[in-house]
Amino acid sequence: MEEITNVSNFIHDFIDEDLENGVYNKVQTRFPPEPNGYLHIGHAKAICINFATSQKYKGECNLRLDDTNPQKEDTEYVDAIKEDIEWLGFKWNKCLFASSYFDYIYECAIKLIEKGLAYVDDLSADEIREYRGTLTEPGKNSPYRERSIEENLDLFKRMTDGEFPNGARVLRAKIDMASANINMRDPVIYRIAHVPHHQTGDKWCVYPMYDFAHPLSDAKEGVTHSLCSLEFENHRPLYDWFLKALDIPTPPRQIEFARLNLNYCLTSKRKCLALVNEGIVDGWNDPRMATLSGMRRRGYPAAAIRNFCEKIGVSKAYSVVDYGLLESCVRDELNANAPRAMAVLRPLKVVIDNYPDDKKEILDVEVHPEHPEMGTRKVTFGKTIYVEQEDFMVEPVKKYFRLFPGNEVRLKSAYFVKCVGYDTDEDGNVTCVHCTYDPESRGGNSPDGRKVKGTLHWVSEDDSFKAEVRLYDRLFNKENPSDESTGSFKDNLNPESLVVLNDCLIEGGLRDGLKAGDTFQFMRQGYFCVDTTSTEDHVVFNRTVQLNSSWGK
Repeated sequence: MEEITNVSNFIHDFIDEDLENGVYNKVQTRFPPEPNGYLHIGHAKAICINFATSQKYKGECNLRLDDTNPQKEDTEYVDAIKEDIEWLGFKWNKCLFASSYFDYIYECAIKLIEKGLAYVDDLSADEIREYRGTLTEPGKNSPYRERSIEENLDLFKRMTDGEFPNGARVLRAKIDMASANINMRDPVIYRIAHVPHHQTGDKWCVYPMYDFAHPLSDAKEGVTHSLCSLEFENHRPLYDWFLKALDIPTPPRQIEFARLNLNYCLTSKRKCLALVNEGIVDGWNDPRMATLSGMRRRGYPAAAIRNFCEKIGVSKAYSVVDYGLLESCVRDELNANAPRAMAVLRPLKVVIDNYPDDKKEILDVEVHPEHPEMGTRKVTFGKTIYVEQEDFMVEPVKKYFRLFPGNEVRLKSAYFVKCVGYDTDEDGNVTCVHCTYDPESRGGNSPDGRKVKGTLHWVSEDDSFKAEVRLYDRLFNKENPSDESTGSFKDNLNPESLVVLNDCLIEGGLRDGLKAGDTFQFMRQGYFCVDTTSTEDHVVFNRTVQLNSSWGK
């Protein structure tokens, strides 16, 4: 992957200032997802920002799995996160886990207790919430807030030894229950959870909360700039408080940016999990999902997603990006690089009456009109071919330039053909179109200079193969599917988000060597890729994106 050279943004301005003032002598970032689900398009922005920033300053960027909540985490998600980042084109310096720092984080908790800055609280979760107060009313101190340091140390050790059940006690930082920032009102920093961890096994039955583990993991790792989305802005005072209270030298600096909000998409892990568990979609990598694995399966190029992230830029302002911009980036990338081919999705038989019965021709057709170095492909032409059903009308509408009785069209890279008749079944459905061809028009050019307005793609009966084609569209038909003012997000599903076509015909030259992820432009149809479920005996193509945006038309 070529190096990302993002234009300067406010994040880089802050870093430039820190380097100039000698606060840091290097730049180190990290991408810290929680392994409780699959990465989505919003994560792609954070990935690009963190890795691009480290590239710009010739620093390092680590992948750190923030695995402090074992109830919801799994190695399946860890593996998927790694695969997605590598597919997107980035390579971390180190792959680390917050759980690797559990000993250090625990020591920091002990240090806070010894400094009188943390205490064990016996209030229940509901009582803690009640004591915390509201945005307009201050909280009130827990009756256990003034326990002695010795008692707190003893109780915390007993929590660690597994003496108490889940929810019986927590460890809280002692800050300010009257703070205007609710996050500073004695936040919980450790809770009891008798749950095995996917990395540490049964070693721990107490686990640190994210807000405590995150700044300490950053500091232990040597992160200089902790780049995160804007919802963590109100957590920054707490982030800084922990680092100062624990006397962390050269603490990291947290900088927030606006998260990526894309219309017609759902990124809530809870709601995405519901779609998966209820069978509404075909797993986390369903091509309609906003997950990176879903987009990869659909055929979105990694370069297009990186380009999309660069186009939307880095800002502090909340905004919603139109899905059409992402599709445009995908279309641009595929238009530049995808080989061309012909596929007929809804076949209609065409017999060229005056073409010799025993004749077959091999046409040399360019693989890509803008890349001659990609060479040509062999396409077979014969007496019987197939075109799209929509390319023939018995009684044409106005400005219809395709096949109809008496009209002449160009077959792409082949000949001019003229419709001379058609056959129907007993219900009146057209089953076959009859044409004649002009032998002098090979290559699609008439020697007498006559013009035709229609050019059709086609496949030969003698050299084509059947395939299943899945026409994917947006999963939701509402710009904000999470807006449940009129019902559940499941009420906003697009009923035409997937249309499956069987018995589609693909030009024969593509048959050999197809593998999952291979992408083509099917002429006049759009961009398609080979699905992960495709086999040699049952080829499956996914529509990645149409040639032009038709959403809402």
